[in-house]
Amino acid sequence: MAIKVDGIESEDELKKAQAAAKAQGTSVTNYSEWSQILKDFEENGIESTGSYAGDKARMQEIEALMEEYAAQVQEQEEIQKNTPENKETDKVQKSSETDREQQLKATVVNATSSQIMADYMKYYHLLM
Repeated sequence: MAIKVDGIESEDELKKAQAAAKAQGTSVTNYSEWSQILKDFEENGIESTGSYAGDKARMQEIEALMEEYAAQVQEQEEIQKNTPENKETDKVQKSSETDREQQLKATVVNATSSQIMADYMKYYHLLM
């Protein structure tokens, strides 16, 4: 048989209540879940309501707010990805890459044509 306990505001108090309940041959209702909730509350500086039902409701409220916040952050990231500024940046990057490729091609062509011209002049002078 499990007992319902109120007035618990910390994990230590819950452990003491569980020990007392075990001494009587019972246990605290939802001890494991409530213990985890209290542990999370203590780690994050959240005050307990003193009851399992209140703490569980507060935890669900916090989780809902966190999910809403995460969704908003993700939405903002999507908006930033699709803003014209970023698209312009992508165009500039693509343009820069194309310019670099063209510059490399021009350098190769210039070097090749210079070599051809040098060979031509060498052979021209040999024949004359």
